[in-house]
This record gives sequence, structure tokens and C-alpha cells, in this order.
Amino acid sequence: MTHSSDIAIAQSATLQPISAIADKIELSADKIEPYGHYKAKINPIDVFAMPAKSSKSKLVLVTAINPTPAGEGKTTVTIGLADALNRVHQQQGDGKRTIVALREPSLGPVFGIKGGAAGGGYAQVLPMEDINLHFTGDFHAIGAANNLLAAMLDNHIFQGNELGIDPKQILWRRAVDMNDRQLRQIVSGLGKRTDGVTREGGFDITVASEVMAIFCLAKDLIDLKQRLGNILVAYSYDKKPIYARDLKAHGAMAALLKEAIKPNLVQTIEGTPAIVHGGPFANIAHGCNSVIATRTAMHLADYTLTEAGFGADLGAEKFCDIKCNLAGLTPDAAVVVATIKALKYNGGVAKDELKQENLTALEQGLPNLLKHIDNLKQVFGLPVVVAINHFVTDTDAEIELVRQACADKGVEVALTQVWEKGGAGGEDLANKLLDLLAQHDGQPSNFKLAYHNEDSIEDKIRAVAQRIYGADDIDISQAAKTKIRRLTEQGLDKMPICIAKTQYSLSDDAKLLGRPTGFNIHVRDISVSAGAGFIVVICGNIMRMPGLPKVPAAEHIDIDIEGNITGLS
Repeated sequence: MTHSSDIAIAQSATLQPISAIADKIELSADKIEPYGHYKAKINPIDVFAMPAKSSKSKLVLVTAINPTPAGEGKTTVTIGLADALNRVHQQQGDGKRTIVALREPSLGPVFGIKGGAAGGGYAQVLPMEDINLHFTGDFHAIGAANNLLAAMLDNHIFQGNELGIDPKQILWRRAVDMNDRQLRQIVSGLGKRTDGVTREGGFDITVASEVMAIFCLAKDLIDLKQRLGNILVAYSYDKKPIYARDLKAHGAMAALLKEAIKPNLVQTIEGTPAIVHGGPFANIAHGCNSVIATRTAMHLADYTLTEAGFGADLGAEKFCDIKCNLAGLTPDAAVVVATIKALKYNGGVAKDELKQENLTALEQGLPNLLKHIDNLKQVFGLPVVVAINHFVTDTDAEIELVRQACADKGVEVALTQVWEKGGAGGEDLANKLLDLLAQHDGQPSNFKLAYHNEDSIEDKIRAVAQRIYGADDIDISQAAKTKIRRLTEQGLDKMPICIAKTQYSLSDDAKLLGRPTGFNIHVRDISVSAGAGFIVVICGNIMRMPGLPKVPAAEHIDIDIEGNITGLS
């Protein structure tokens, strides 16, 4: 391969017209709305009116071990696996097709530390630069809807405050899709009396906004509008809850999202149709692409691949307990992505020593992978296959150690080389996934949730802490207990929970790697996303507005006179 960087590989690819990609999934020209030559919006209303190609699309979740500085490549493997499945379909001549459904990248991480989120190497979605930078404007529309509500709330107070909103009990914050620590805590309304009511406030990054979570859980435009109306924005002086519908803001907010709610159709390097839509954070919200996008993909394909943010303790748990729970989806299998290097990191090896063979450290780090396998199989009842994202430094002995540990759990392992080889590097994984699905075809689903919505808030937190994380118990602060009591009194306690914690550990302590034991989960605070339909449980120091690092990725991004972008990764 002559190209080494993701953007060089992406720019060397030959893209097919978006109409040709639509043809592959039987979408006629009147069912899509092109945004240039290589992107389009899909009208989901038209799609759902079409006859389904198959009686049931298989829904496969791609998840991972807890993320490490070594990187796991979950999105890259997801894209490469979709390409590999379509290769296998073509080889077998079975006429089946696979679609990949992914989240949209946030500008904040693109310009910060993480970089782009369109895959890597020869397993990318294209056009990579557009997807990472603005795309079709969905996130800007979401930010505008968020900030319209904030403006209407402050204007209501300024114009006489008929609802009696207590400025000290305003819950709603403004949003911008950028890492900007300066905006975490602000004072607004300074100046003359006509410049507004002076109060403290702040900004969240757009992907942490409840509007984003609602956007990704709504089933249609009317459901979206109703959910927006259910946003709890403040309390009155007499402790009455104030919702967005009380401010009559939800109709205009939904109007701003009329186009954004339509899923985006793009392609992989190998021409696999990809639906990229929505992008809530996985440690604050549920970390999955939109329900509308997933349902659209399932309507158009025989196999739908999707992924959820961070490790299986966050993304996969919320995919099951929130997204599938609220949307009535039933996944058919899960793929867990891991790397030998990341497992050795979990075993205590420093980042700069991960290329050296270390069977002892690998054995000590393996319990992290095995715990995620146990959760997916035993808690959620899903068939599992493990994908080892292969690096040239992985030794045969290390690979065999992982294979044997997984075999003891009744799980097969496939090596993937999709970064280097595209779909050809994922065919072993594709075949093992297809075999796994075939073994369970026609059998009743064993899929289940980690708790029941009707359980108390405390019992739901305890169920996730003990069953998913492996904690001994939970410790709830007095402030959090007070909010739990208030939500229970308001009848808002029968919703799924969304635990916000570090992604780097199964615990709420980022330093506890591997499979920690003998710990409690510490609940610092509670908030409610009543419109989205879940309760946020805040553990540890979770920020809703990241900051830029000392050397932001933005410093390396540039554009030349011909419009060619460089530095994206």
C-alpha cells in the first residue's frame, strides 16, 4: 500500500455517485435528497412505505473493551466488517446485502485529541473530510434548537416571568459543537437592564445536549416534537417543574430539525452503503446513532451493522438498556473488538512498551475482555464473536492465548486486518459472524435487559453497577438522594438510567484497569432527560464540555488553494 495516512487513503479513493449507492439498496431518485454528488438525505417516511426486501434484518452491534491510549479501532472494524460481509454475499451469490449505521463525528473531538471518526485506513466512510467537518449540518441544527430553547427561557424571565421561573433553578444550558472550556461556567445578561437578566449559566458541547439524545431516540417528527416538549428546563419558585412545552418552544425547535432528522446516506471506500446520523456522547448520553437511521438500515438490508461508543460497559449497555429498550429493537449478535496491545495495557504495560511480547501482562489484561463477553452473553443474552484488530507486533503466542481464553467462554476469535486490507481483511470475521447468526436462526431470542424500567432508581443503578461493572455496591451522595426523591415524587422514576462515568475502567475510577474487584460505584449527582426518556446518573468527574489539549489536532489541519484538506485523521 502506497498511502499511509487516513486522509491520503480517503482522497485517493474513487467515489461512486450517491445515486449509484442508493440503487444498491433499491432507493430510487425520488427517495433521496442529494447534498452534492456523494451525500444524500433519505426520506424515512418513503422508505418505511416500501416493501421490505427480507422478512427480518439481522441487527449486529459492534462494541469493544474499555478504550486505552493504544486504540482499539472499533469504528474501523465495523466499517471493514460491513465491506467484508458484502464481499461474502457477492462470493456466495446469495443476493443479500449489508448496511452499516454509524454516528456522526463531533467537531469538538475532531479539532481536539481524538481526531476524526470516519474509520481508518482502507475501512472508512466517504467523503471523509465532509463527514468530519460539518457534514450535512445536522449538528448545527441541533445546536440551534438547543439554543432557541435557552433564548426563549431567558426571554420569558425578562418579559415578566409569568411562569415564576426561579433563575437559581434553571437546568437548561446552551450548546456549541466545539471543545471550549472557557464556556463551562459563565455569567450572562451583563450590561443594561435591556440586555437581559443577569444569571450564572454555561455551555455543553452539542453532542451532550438533551436535544441530541432526543434526536437519536425519536421514531419520527411528531415523536421528536413531543419529546422536545417534555424537556425539563427549570423549576418555579414554588418548586413546580417547567417544561419546554410550557414555554411553547417545542414546535419551533422541531421545525429547525425538519431536515436534520432525515438520515444521511454515504458510502465506504468499497462502496458499501453507510447511514451516518446523530452522535450523542456515550459517557453522558446513550452513545448510539439515531433510531430512525437504524430502522431505515434494517428496512433496506439483510444485515445491519451498528456500533456504540466506548467499551461495552457504556456503549453496549446503553444500546441495550436505553436504545433497544425504548425503540423495541432486538439485536441478534454482538462483536467485541479488542487489540493485543490494549489488553497488555490493561495488564499494566506502559504505552511505549506495548509492541514487545508480554504473555504475563496479556494474561492479566484478558479479564477485561472476558468480563465484556460475560456481560453480553449472560446479562443481555447475545451471541458473541471477538474481533482482534491485528497489528504486526502481535505474536503467535499472544494471539493463541486470547483464542484459548475466549474458547473457554465458548466464543470464537477472528483476526481482522481491515485498516490495511479493507473488506478482504475482515472476511474471516464476516464468515464467523454469519455462522454464529445461522446457529441461532429460527430460535427464540434470548435478549434481555439488565433491569426493569419499573424498578426504583436506586435498584436500577445497583443492577448496572453489580451486573455490568462488577461492583460490590453503590454509594449515593445526599444531593443525589434528594434529586432521586424529587423525581420519584414527580413520577419520573420509571425510565431507563444512563450512567455517566469514565470510559477507561469498568469502575468509576479511570486508574482501575483490567477487571477490578472490591469497589463501589459513587453516585455524585442525578439529572433527568425527560424528553429523551432517561435518567442521567453522574459518577465521578464527568464533563459536559471538554477542553482542547495543549496541542490541539486543529493545529495540524489545513487547506490549500484548490480546497484540498490535510491533517485530518
